[in-house]
Amino acid sequence: MSKIALVTGATAGFGRAIARKLADEGWSVIVNGRRVDRLVQFAEEYKGKGELYPLAFDVRKVDEVEKALERIPERLKAIDVLVNNAGLAVGRETIDNGDLEDWNRMIDTNVKGLLIVTRAVVQRMKAARSGHVVNIGSIAGKEVYAGGNVYCATKFAVDALTKAMRVEFLPLGVKVTQVSPGAAETEFSLVRYKGDAEKAEKVYDGYQPLRSEDIADTVWFVLSRPEHVCLNDIVIMPAAQANSFSFHKTK
Repeated sequence: MSKIALVTGATAGFGRAIARKLADEGWSVIVNGRRVDRLVQFAEEYKGKGELYPLAFDVRKVDEVEKALERIPERLKAIDVLVNNAGLAVGRETIDNGDLEDWNRMIDTNVKGLLIVTRAVVQRMKAARSGHVVNIGSIAGKEVYAGGNVYCATKFAVDALTKAMRVEFLPLGVKVTQVSPGAAETEFSLVRYKGDAEKAEKVYDGYQPLRSEDIADTVWFVLSRPEHVCLNDIVIMPAAQANSFSFHKTK
């Protein structure tokens, strides 16, 4: 039976790959992002192949989230799965040299945004007494690395919030999973280095990073388990990475 998923941050990277995977498996997918043109183009690609419904809103803004969810057509309102993917890292400065604007952007998106969207969507799951929340965390939420400070703190918060959700949503019949990737080649580093493509590319020199499709396949594995099974926490790394700061590079 086809299910309905909402994937945040679906205009690129993990979110786009996850939405594509779910649509390919026959699900109806509500794809969220702030870049309307990308959302519409993505949905157009799937016409005749599967349903991608574009829903533009900024996860950081309560009013936008609530109004957008009200705009969802009736046939898609019974959301079975929420994938909280929207998130970013900005900058590599030490705390004493930190940029307050970068800090706010990361905290507002990675932590507050996840909370705002989850609170809104879980109301619908409560009524159905079923559902699944998948939070995209990071190895940065397990171990801190130099220059990661605030980004790591936000992902540690995602880890803690996932554990809290798992306890609090248990009586609601809502499962909760965290998928925490290691180094993956997406727009992540380009955003972190504020558009500096040369710096972003060097992050992946000398080893094979994860691909967005690896994370999409992992999320699909989580969601395709039997109803009585919940995979609580998955850390997925490229073979060349041991933890948040140890890599084996060939050059």
